[in-house]
Amino acid sequence: MIGASLSTFILAGVLSTFLFLGRSGANMRNYNDMEAQARKALELFAEDTRQASSVSWASSSSLTLTVNSIIITYTYDSTAGTFSRAVTTGTPTTLLTGITQFNFLAYTISGTSISDFSTAAARTIANNTTKQVQISLSAARTSTTVTSATNIVLSARYVLRNKRVTA
Repeated sequence: MIGASLSTFILAGVLSTFLFLGRSGANMRNYNDMEAQARKALELFAEDTRQASSVSWASSSSLTLTVNSIIITYTYDSTAGTFSRAVTTGTPTTLLTGITQFNFLAYTISGTSISDFSTAAARTIANNTTKQVQISLSAARTSTTVTSATNIVLSARYVLRNKRVTA
């Protein structure tokens, strides 16, 4: 009787440890997946932005860069929670999924924030004065066995080195 009780407690401890380790592993996999996607997306965005000779804002969630006569469009789709990249007229490539919040941040050559993309006139001004671009986002991953893993990403300010802008 004592042996059965003791083995029950030991078995319960081993089982709870096993479940805890399994959940921790699933959570780590979610974090690693988000971090890898974000790192790759920011690396690609940084490379394109630094080489861009012009920028065109379609909205606060869509940015088009011209890199060596190639048109590259970065778009955030709030419905799907995705950040994607499309080259010229090609099929968009999804760079990051599970996004819960996303912002493109634009700055002038002097570092002043550009925040109005609501009208065509405001976008024209933003197109002409944008010299630096930054991305801010939050992403989340969930699985059936663990709580959701979240990741907040704030990129560096990427300077459009090949775009001529005067102060």
